[in-house]
Amino acid sequence: MNIFRLTGDLSHLLAIIILLVKIWKTRSCAGISGKSQLLFALVYTTRYLDLVSTYISAYNTFMKLIFICASYATVYLIYMKFKATYDHNHDTFRVEFLILPSFVLSLLINHDFAVLEILWTFSIYLESVAILPQLFLVSKTGEAESITSHYLFALGSYRGLYLLNWIYRYYAESHYDLIAIVAGVVQTVLYCDFFYLYVTKVLKGKKLQLPA
Repeated sequence: MNIFRLTGDLSHLLAIIILLVKIWKTRSCAGISGKSQLLFALVYTTRYLDLVSTYISAYNTFMKLIFICASYATVYLIYMKFKATYDHNHDTFRVEFLILPSFVLSLLINHDFAVLEILWTFSIYLESVAILPQLFLVSKTGEAESITSHYLFALGSYRGLYLLNWIYRYYAESHYDLIAIVAGVVQTVLYCDFFYLYVTKVLKGKKLQLPA
């Protein structure tokens, strides 16, 4: 494992911790898109089905279990425990327009036409756009709390670091996965406006506002 993948995983883990702590401490999920969190739960479920058939390492198994459990814990907090604070009036992104194209694309472009491989490919495509409902929610409400901005920054950093991981692996190991790379580029591009506003606004103590 190289430093870019390790720091990417840690950034991803930090994003999850920030989100869960934010919801639990404030007893509120205001400003958080439940639809994005449902998509992430679907992503991790379909991607890590190989847990039952393939063992890679203790680290790999641990991180997969953490991501799956944390995603479902977040969904539980939003839709059950603190559902009274969930902003369903603004969280209106049509997720079927993300799920269906991702699934069709996974059937058409994959490494191997096998069930687990298609589901893995589907998860890669879906993860690249799963943040859109959250960004849509922020643009509709006009602004994001600082803690929500920190969560989004950590999540976006995870994808950016994974792109560096693929670049490193290409030169150091002559290995690359075009599906993961292209999806990672798409996902990172979606964060570009947010990254700029995070640096110019949030780090200066101002509230983050995305254009509608």
